[in-house]
Amino acid sequence: MNEIATKLNEIIKNDNSNVYELLTDIGKNMYFPRGILFQGAEAKRKADKFNATIGIAIEEDNPMHFKQVYKYFNNLTPKEIFNYAPASGKENLRHLWYKKMIVDNPNLKGKQVSLPIVTNAITHGLSISADLFVNEGDTVLIPDKLWGNYNLIFGVRRKANIIHYPTFKGNGFNIDGLKNAIKNNENQEKMIIIFNFPNNPSGYAITEEEGKKLVSMINKFTDQGKKFVIINDDAYFGLYYEPEILKESLFSYFANLNERILAIKLDGVTKEEFLWGFRTGFFTLGSKGLTEKSYDALQQKIMGIIRGTISNCSMPSQSIVEKLISSDDYRKEQQEKFETLHNRYTEVKNTLKNSKYKEIWEPYPFNSGYFMCLKLKNINAEELRKKLLDNYGVGIIATSDSEIRIAFSCLSKDSIQDVFETIYKCAKEIK
Repeated sequence: MNEIATKLNEIIKNDNSNVYELLTDIGKNMYFPRGILFQGAEAKRKADKFNATIGIAIEEDNPMHFKQVYKYFNNLTPKEIFNYAPASGKENLRHLWYKKMIVDNPNLKGKQVSLPIVTNAITHGLSISADLFVNEGDTVLIPDKLWGNYNLIFGVRRKANIIHYPTFKGNGFNIDGLKNAIKNNENQEKMIIIFNFPNNPSGYAITEEEGKKLVSMINKFTDQGKKFVIINDDAYFGLYYEPEILKESLFSYFANLNERILAIKLDGVTKEEFLWGFRTGFFTLGSKGLTEKSYDALQQKIMGIIRGTISNCSMPSQSIVEKLISSDDYRKEQQEKFETLHNRYTEVKNTLKNSKYKEIWEPYPFNSGYFMCLKLKNINAEELRKKLLDNYGVGIIATSDSEIRIAFSCLSKDSIQDVFETIYKCAKEIK
């Protein structure tokens, strides 16, 4: 094992040995090398005369660049566009996102968590989580209404034992289903749980009451010797349309709860800030007992993974996001976009009140996000999908043999009733 990795492991073990034991073989061996990036960052701070470290070309004290490229960027300097970003991300952006996270999650105030590291959006954050904390054969608990990419990230890449439990019980989240899934794997000391609220594909976010019950239930299992990695995929954070919803990430409650629980918060500007092509996200850690020193050690391992896979994340994307969230108009524009989506959600809710639809489908509970799902009655979802596309020019997603997902986020409010009426008509023809 590399000497740097050994020292990082000792720091983590001294603060919280449980977190060290949660690390994978890759995680324990990972480190950020004292190579070009490290030496270059040091030179950037101290080399005030000449800096011959980083492999970029300089022209008139700016990164060399084509004018034909630069003309497409407004209000950004060449250094904000063409330079390499640090492996951990732009420092100011990380601090800005941390402040935003505290504002949006008041229960984090006063808790010790890591400074967010910039990732290439949430998929990248999930992949880092898997590399750091999911060994082959580890148990990963995910509800059966899930984003399919989890199977590739945790199942195919890391060969985890993925266990699904029913997402819903009645009109709410199936807390007992998760509890039983944990109980049924009593021989597993370590478990990874993925929470995705608002959920893709169902569009459901837990209520405040459900959140409290979830946190309490999982915490009780630590008394039986369980250790948990709680991954909070907060891709659709903030898009909450009903008053009873828990409007904070569960990360706020798990972060400093127990030394046997490591919480991870994955954020992205993708859905939350409507910047789908920017591929910028954030990775934050929290556990009881971890100090600034041990958080830094874990971050060095995350930076090592970034260095060893994509090297660093996009500089222009980070520079633009940095300006966005420090803008005076940021929250105002964010609220305007929220209202647009909220109105579409309300239109879907009103449309589904038509009693004739009960013959064809039953909607799953939804209250947030971009999507909602329908449970079809004696109709094959793939057959319906193809017929809608071929005969009516309407696109939907078949998530199983009997379930379809509808992204109301990309439908105008005026078109929503027509879309559901078309689905109903097509389904009647099949039935």
